[in-house]
Amino acid sequence: MTTDVTGTNDVEHRSEPAFGAEVLRYSAFTADPSGGNPAGVVLDASGLDAAAMRAVAAEVGYSETAFVTAGDERTRRFRVRYFSPLAEVAFCGHATVALAVALAERLGPGEIVLDTPAGEIPVSTAADEDGAVRATLTSVPTRSRPALAAEVDATLGALGWSPADLDPALPPHVAFGGNDHLVLAAASRARLADLDYDFDTLAEVMRRHGWTTVDLVWRESAARFHARNPFPVGGVVEDPATGAAAAAFGGYLRELGLVTRPGTVAIRQGEDMGRPSDLLIAVDPRDPRTRVTGQAVPVPRR
Repeated sequence: MTTDVTGTNDVEHRSEPAFGAEVLRYSAFTADPSGGNPAGVVLDASGLDAAAMRAVAAEVGYSETAFVTAGDERTRRFRVRYFSPLAEVAFCGHATVALAVALAERLGPGEIVLDTPAGEIPVSTAADEDGAVRATLTSVPTRSRPALAAEVDATLGALGWSPADLDPALPPHVAFGGNDHLVLAAASRARLADLDYDFDTLAEVMRRHGWTTVDLVWRESAARFHARNPFPVGGVVEDPATGAAAAAFGGYLRELGLVTRPGTVAIRQGEDMGRPSDLLIAVDPRDPRTRVTGQAVPVPRR
């Protein structure tokens, strides 16, 4: 049975699109609603089938919308599905953070468990001194493997990049943290900033290999990376903040031996598209899971 956790005095970020589903709008991985990655949140989707959820996600128009299809307020456990405007995805990190913050604002901070198509996702929520809510999700076990030459060549062709544009110290991998992502490390910040790719060609390459995004990164330091995530398979040119890719990237760093003891890595994303986002990942070389932390704030309706 789905718990009614929709009560709130703040109606600024609500709307009611098709099928009568009330949609909340939050921007994740930011304290500023003009930054981060916006996500739709439907706290009661018990009456919606997959086609209806996809239609709602398409009407909302964000890269993903999270739908609570069942839940128990007492145990704080909820079943969740995620839809882009084009298709269902197994897991979405920024929509998870948005959903967790929305639930914490209604139920109070604490532990939440989400049952997703990718598996069980525990989420810890806590309020800062100023009342802002942060969420830390724990991913499913990650894995990472070297990308095949054909995979890399096809992707570089769609991006308009050459092998010389890549950082040889950070080899291409296909990393998993709930979804598969191709990780390509740019040799310079300028190369990362200059992104103008063939949308249809990259989408076809990604569909062929089952990738959710291409995770383009640049290493500023051992503890700080910049990222961009083309997402044409979801009908979106680029994601401003991608929690699932950040979780997978934690597995990538662990697999390459770049994390030798438990620590955190900051990821700056969305800057080149005018929606700066900050993701913090915690990686432990002894634990295959990645912990991804971020804030989320309501998006005011215009």
